Amino acid sequence: MTLNEIEGMKAVMPLVDHSLFTQILVIDGGSTDGTVEWARDSSYEVHVQRRKGIRFGYLEALPLVRGEAVITFSPDGNCPPDVLPTLIARLEDGHDLVIASRYLDDAVSEDDDVITAFGNWLFTRTVNWLHGGQYTDAMTIFRGFKRGVIEDLDLHLDRSYTLPEKIFGTVISWEPLMSVRAAKSGMKIAEVPADEPRRIGGTRKLQILRWGAAYYFQFWHELVFWRRQATALKARRPLRFSGSPTN
Repeated sequence: MTLNEIEGMKAVMPLVDHSLFTQILVIDGGSTDGTVEWARDSSYEVHVQRRKGIRFGYLEALPLVRGEAVITFSPDGNCPPDVLPTLIARLEDGHDLVIASRYLDDAVSEDDDVITAFGNWLFTRTVNWLHGGQYTDAMTIFRGFKRGVIEDLDLHLDRSYTLPEKIFGTVISWEPLMSVRAAKSGMKIAEVPADEPRRIGGTRKLQILRWGAAYYFQFWHELVFWRRQATALKARRPLRFSGSPTN
């Protein structure tokens, strides 16, 4: 996912081992700093979003994805490429969702400030408490998942986001909701430790108050909204959802 990240792209993408992947797809939110041009000149497959917002970028990307598993990655410096082989290995082990946790074991975030550190701590513990998760980092974009997870958890449906987005006047992403519903549905989940270096150039896109309020509302709303769906999903796919989330 890119939005005016040319400095990060130039520094980070040469460190990515292309042989690990079937496809590397750049989804751009409307960069004006040359990110798109640099990516195309570097032979990356690029899609420029028609609708603004990271969630809509994901949804527009889905028909373009050729693989059976997806890793979402930000080339702003926050996602270290040396973690990618470990994420892939855990997916190949049979996990449905693998999170690159900034807080597992000795991993640290160098990009956190007091507000984001507290928010990530509060949100992750709320997800664990309300929905039976065992996460140390429920919020990060840096994660891998089987492609089928998106439809299994209804992450592609607008109704999963309509109410919090309407109340708080914003467009949110699907990572926190993915964490919630994966835990509630009994998917096979793993975390791997991954430091979060400081971002390289560009500006942080985080809408702290609106996104924070929308996500926190969503966590509580899911207590009722997803209960019946999760029960039906387990009944339909008893082999896929065996066992409880593990770190």
